[in-house]
Amino acid sequence: MTALLEVEGLTKRFGGLVAVKDVSFSVRSGEIVGLIGPNGSGKSTVMKLVMGIEKPNTGSVRIEGEEVAGWPTHRIARAGVGLVFQHSRPLHRQTVLENIMLALLPDSLLRLRAGREVVERARAIARRVGLANVLDRFPATLPFADLRRMELARAVARDPKVVLVDEPFAGLTAAEVADFSALIRTFREAGHAVLLVDHNVKGVAALVDRIFAMYLGERIAEGSAEEVMRDETVRRVYLGGEIAHASRPARATTDEAPLLEVSDVSVFYGKAQALENVSLRIRKGEFVSVVGLNGAGKTTLFNAISGLVPYQGSIAFAARRLAGRSAATIARQGLVQCPESRELFGDMTVRENLELGGQHQSPGSMAERRDWLYSLFPILREREGQAARTLSGGEQQMLAIARALMMRPQLLILDEPTLGLAPVILELLSRALETLRNTTDITVLLGEQNVTFALPHADRVYVLEHARIVWEGAPDRLAEEAGAGLL
Repeated sequence: MTALLEVEGLTKRFGGLVAVKDVSFSVRSGEIVGLIGPNGSGKSTVMKLVMGIEKPNTGSVRIEGEEVAGWPTHRIARAGVGLVFQHSRPLHRQTVLENIMLALLPDSLLRLRAGREVVERARAIARRVGLANVLDRFPATLPFADLRRMELARAVARDPKVVLVDEPFAGLTAAEVADFSALIRTFREAGHAVLLVDHNVKGVAALVDRIFAMYLGERIAEGSAEEVMRDETVRRVYLGGEIAHASRPARATTDEAPLLEVSDVSVFYGKAQALENVSLRIRKGEFVSVVGLNGAGKTTLFNAISGLVPYQGSIAFAARRLAGRSAATIARQGLVQCPESRELFGDMTVRENLELGGQHQSPGSMAERRDWLYSLFPILREREGQAARTLSGGEQQMLAIARALMMRPQLLILDEPTLGLAPVILELLSRALETLRNTTDITVLLGEQNVTFALPHADRVYVLEHARIVWEGAPDRLAEEAGAGLL
């Protein structure tokens, strides 16, 4: 088969950052290739380089043998490339039919009137993507899945040789994913070359012919979905290493009500569903890990629990419903989140950041708590008078956790605490969590993509995938029962 898209030696630098380094791959006619990698791996930059949104420093992009690297986007589109954006960008004052018709109009200011042929072609495309029954509706009235279909319709309206699809399944339900997958397969059957950009191996495995995996701007694996999922480098990148668990002393359990109970919680961002009927229970004193890839919904779940985003369903903490309570009220009641973004006050010192966490305590109680935290994270005592923004990434993470603990929480939520940290810092955080478990009665809910870090600190594990809980159980069962699913 002919290679409709050929990428060779593609490199892109942003200042001193090499976002894409010497990347080469091809997509043939009638082939679907998945370009996958964790967030920050460079896959979106590759897509922008192919589409002309960014210009490469070096390398080649050829469409049906013609060199297009560095061309402006509109010329690349004319050469035969269509892009399906992750986030819909419709014209809101035009109907679905008019949005599709606009993509069919010729590139001439002298020919902006749509004739009968354009209208019929637009209707045919709408039927092909499942929009025949909503042609007269406006985008604002459509469900999220139909907005995605309209983006796809606009991208393929000009019959491109190459179709680029960015995060095709983000925000879709399981049934909608199946429908959208079937739709993408029709482009393979029509002879298009399709490049799917996604962070999830499993999400595209059943759909693609081959997978090209990236990490930190470089190729790390290429082959069938099965081969890539077995690749040790891919597993190390996604999971943090070999899936393992630690032998942990059992927690005493009682029949008392759970400290935290999440029941059938769903969250929408606009029309995109970020959580779908998620339920979990955590008993007092438990360490529970929620593992899943970036974009699975971990942060959304934690923000719903903490009162930061609206949700459907029920969340109860210490037998009290949290609906209608502000995030500040929830935190003062003993449910405290340490966010992935840390949210430190950069110009304030380590001590001042800690004192903000303990502001409702007496001076004596605050001093006692601060000394205990310095014993947990000794480096913070050494940095006590230093501005938070001057700390290393690992030191900032320790300070963020210490500030959350300064509030004396009953339940501490840790969102991706290992993100971007060196192994030596991970070891320090691991020791601190073990100290918390062995010397306090605190309850911890840990959200992690790094499974290697999450499992040794877990009494129980939930696996979150595409906005839903897909597995629950003991850490020692995870590798056998759900390990492959984490990719």
